[in-house]
Amino acid sequence: MVTKPSVRALFNAEVPVVRVDVCGAWHQGSCLFMALSSRHPHLFNHIRTFVNARVKWVRDPYLDNAVLKGKDLKQIISLKNQIISSPSKSLSMYTASQLKASLNLPTTTSKFIDKYHSVFTQFQPGPGLPPVVKLTPQAFSIHIEEMAVHNSPTNRQDTVQRLSRLLMLAGMAKLPLYVIEKLKWDMGLPHDYVTTLLADYPDYFNVCVVEDPSSGKEVLALELVSWRKELSVSELEMRARSLGISGDKRRHDIAFPLIFPKGFDLVKRVKTWVENWQKLPYVSPYEDAFHLDSNSDQAEKWIVAILHELLSLLVSKKTERENLLCFGECLGLALRFKKALVHHPGWSGCLSFLDWLKFYELQAQ
Repeated sequence: MVTKPSVRALFNAEVPVVRVDVCGAWHQGSCLFMALSSRHPHLFNHIRTFVNARVKWVRDPYLDNAVLKGKDLKQIISLKNQIISSPSKSLSMYTASQLKASLNLPTTTSKFIDKYHSVFTQFQPGPGLPPVVKLTPQAFSIHIEEMAVHNSPTNRQDTVQRLSRLLMLAGMAKLPLYVIEKLKWDMGLPHDYVTTLLADYPDYFNVCVVEDPSSGKEVLALELVSWRKELSVSELEMRARSLGISGDKRRHDIAFPLIFPKGFDLVKRVKTWVENWQKLPYVSPYEDAFHLDSNSDQAEKWIVAILHELLSLLVSKKTERENLLCFGECLGLALRFKKALVHHPGWSGCLSFLDWLKFYELQAQ
């Protein structure tokens, strides 16, 4: 069993109860307060001060367009994998039509194949024989190139490290396999990652059985064999290090990048709250911060840190909202994930996500 390092293990004495009023004035709970707060400021809760103001949401046409361009890509790749997995590297149209539901195709298989004729081609292998679908030569060439990337040592090591971090975010370093399946596409995992990737890294991963938090039934899960301290550094912490910021100063100087769509504007009191919230000490998403009052602003900043780090681990830097909530449910944080997504609409526009957007803009040129 992997035990996540606990912040409370740093102290032999009981942490004093400290509170902050709405003006931010500190009330000392014990003589240890000054010493502990200066070294570990995130141990002391700030009460929730989130303002009760109506925030007008504005759609971002650039992001909408980027998502629209790639909406069928997942289904295209899934059908491609089914074709490639066949010994003949082809499927009868009847067999392909049976995959409509499992591949979540938006229309009939025949219409989907006709729509993407640059990827799929139909042919009749002989007189009286049923039609067959296979990849076009160009699509097959791209598939070979994709497999070369997946199998390269550099990519495999990067994938293993990101998957390890994902498990470390899960607290006990375990996640049901169905949760990983939901994130598999955005993680950039090969479709057969269990046999082609996990089996080659027994010192990293182990398949076990856990109780599903949503159903209470036993399900297969992936666990990290041992906690890897060298990987427990978040994306924002690595950025801070690159700027020469370290130690306790890093906790105070790390703020989430905020980018709002055109036309989105925060009222003054919300903007003031966000600015003050950003100044709270940063708590690493790899730390155990369950001791924080769940209703405090500090705890919410930790939740946002988890969400930000999760998105940073994804190749696409994005995923469906339900995937985030499914991950949060395994941590017992689904409701707090929902609140954080509502309270902080601008933090998801991080630099890495903009890089993803620029990629799609270049593709359109």
